[in-house]
Amino acid sequence: MYTSVRDELRATLDEIRDAGLHKPERVIGTPQSATVSVASGEVLNFCANNYLGLADHPEVVAAAKEALDRWGYGMASVRFICGTQEVHKELERRLSAFLGQEDTILYSSCFDANGGVFETLLGPEDAVISDALNHASIIDGIRLSKARRHRYANRDMADLEKQLVQAGDARRRLIVTDGVFSMDGYVAPLPEICDLADRYDAMVMVDDSHAVGFVGAGGRGTPELHGVMDRVDIITGTLGKALGGASGGYVAARAEIVALLRQRSRPYLFSNSLAPVIAAASLKVLDLLESAGDLREKLAANTALFRSRMTEEGFELLPGDHAIAPVMIGDAARAARMAELLLERGVYVIGFSYPVVPMGQARIRVQLSAAHSTADVERAVTAFADARSAMAG
Repeated sequence: MYTSVRDELRATLDEIRDAGLHKPERVIGTPQSATVSVASGEVLNFCANNYLGLADHPEVVAAAKEALDRWGYGMASVRFICGTQEVHKELERRLSAFLGQEDTILYSSCFDANGGVFETLLGPEDAVISDALNHASIIDGIRLSKARRHRYANRDMADLEKQLVQAGDARRRLIVTDGVFSMDGYVAPLPEICDLADRYDAMVMVDDSHAVGFVGAGGRGTPELHGVMDRVDIITGTLGKALGGASGGYVAARAEIVALLRQRSRPYLFSNSLAPVIAAASLKVLDLLESAGDLREKLAANTALFRSRMTEEGFELLPGDHAIAPVMIGDAARAARMAELLLERGVYVIGFSYPVVPMGQARIRVQLSAAHSTADVERAVTAFADARSAMAG
């Protein structure tokens, strides 16, 4: 049986390669940092979600080492059996306080967090209204629920209101959006979303994975940026980006929502506890965030410099001021080729193409970090210009 299946799979893989959509995995031989070592040598890393440069911060690493001695390597259990330690409860308390929510529940990843919310809270008599560009984990989580599904055009408030009207007969209505859309760097219009939620008696959920830690005056994400921390009912996020870059996710929400998730959320009930070493290191990250204003300022300065210099060089970037800076290429094969040329010039970036982004909108998604120096940013801009010239030649 597998012989025929194998031939079909090989044909599909060939089609992916021929279309320029193949996604190779490059092996890194050093810790995650502004500079990493790959097979071709040492390169500048402009594609990690290491926004604040904390992935290899010495205090975070030290906290992780200490946690291994105190709490052990893993729990070998789920939370409700024998998988809950003090360090898990402390991290949940700290995240709740940081995000201004009543309670928090930890997951193995934000993908699992988003996968566990909708099925638990919504049934056939309910409706979920989702932004068209929401993360794949939100899309998959919604599919697991029996709720009616409505989709509105990206950040289009007129379309959102239209969908809310259509969902007017639902028992519960839940609006869900990314706080920052990861392929574009666009920020969701949360004040307008919350206003519509109030008008149509809906709840609001925000996946703030690409914002918590560095967006907002205190790094509390897009709800803080927009002054709506008290109006968002559910926040999901990750510990795998600005908050240390390891793994793990969370849902921070109203107390009753979190209480129900603890009882019925399948990814929580049937997955091993978050490794205690990650929980302990994440607590150190939260300590560092209290005095991380300089890191947030450095990240903002690097972002502004890169966007300004690339525009001067004639590149097309999607507008905005987020640390995600998409350099638009258009053609998938050209984006992949440019990424290869940039690697040859000592800059590690990745070309994104369909199905990760819409067909014909391939791009190099540059991600700035507070760990980058001004010289690093300038070197990246020069490498882009050189790679473009090489492609033209």
